[in-house]
Amino acid sequence: MLLRLLLRILALAVIIGLTAAIVPGIHVHGGVGWLVVVAIVFAVVNAVLGPVFILFGLPLIVLTFGAFLFVVNALLLAITAGLSDHLDVDNVGSALLGGLLITIGRLLVGRLWRRDRPQWASRRGVQGRDVQVWWAWW
Repeated sequence: MLLRLLLRILALAVIIGLTAAIVPGIHVHGGVGWLVVVAIVFAVVNAVLGPVFILFGLPLIVLTFGAFLFVVNALLLAITAGLSDHLDVDNVGSALLGGLLITIGRLLVGRLWRRDRPQWASRRGVQGRDVQVWWAWW
């Protein structure tokens, strides 16, 4: 469990580092060690404030079929930049693009690290026969 947490923090650090490399208005100062610290701060901000923002933004999330979640990630990224001296977000556009890239990156990492079911899971079909399915997101 601790190993999984460390791997997720490292993956988030890589995602934030790639986002900072791609988006011109996002800068991470201090090297790889501080990038991991920024990822930890982002994870804590996401754990504490993320559910509150998702709850308040739920009508917009439903109306946009989940696309509003990248705005929530942009807001969390801006809050993380405000709390950390090693992350700078220059403007709202950079925060929105960074939020979009972090959302996509976390989605891809989440799809790679499924923990509930194996890649090929058996599920009962309509007529009682086992059906092999390749997705595990239901």
